Amino acid sequence: MTTLNVNGKQVNVDVEDDMPLLWVLRDELGLTGTKYGCGIAMCGACTVHVDGQPVRSCVMPASAVAGKKITTIEGLSAKSDNPVQKAWIELDVPQCGFCQSGQIMAAAALLARTANPTDSDIDAAMAGNICRCGTYQRIRAGIHRAAQIKKGGA
Repeated sequence: MTTLNVNGKQVNVDVEDDMPLLWVLRDELGLTGTKYGCGIAMCGACTVHVDGQPVRSCVMPASAVAGKKITTIEGLSAKSDNPVQKAWIELDVPQCGFCQSGQIMAAAALLARTANPTDSDIDAAMAGNICRCGTYQRIRAGIHRAAQIKKGGA
């Protein structure tokens, strides 16, 4: 039995220690916002926060995050009102949307540590998150807009 702190709630899961966190979230807890993309931590679709840091849940064993604070896209904000989510909606960032939960989680982690990121900061932080639709310019614009929203800008 493994105890996890997911989106502010303690949950017990009866899984193998090496079961990837992604599958615990999706299959055991029903939190399907985190997506499976590649399974080898290369695409970023499975990005969640562990103690505030973006991690690839497809390769993170559940046992490695026991006792740590895990935040999924479902737990990022109660009403989808995180500045990144607001900016994504305002600027119509996604195309197909499949990778966007991972993109949003990576962007939120960036903004938590860098209030006003430069294009270079954004490119570095988002480099490992792949968007098959190629909405990278909209993603970058969305991060800049989220930074403005976070500072109270309309």
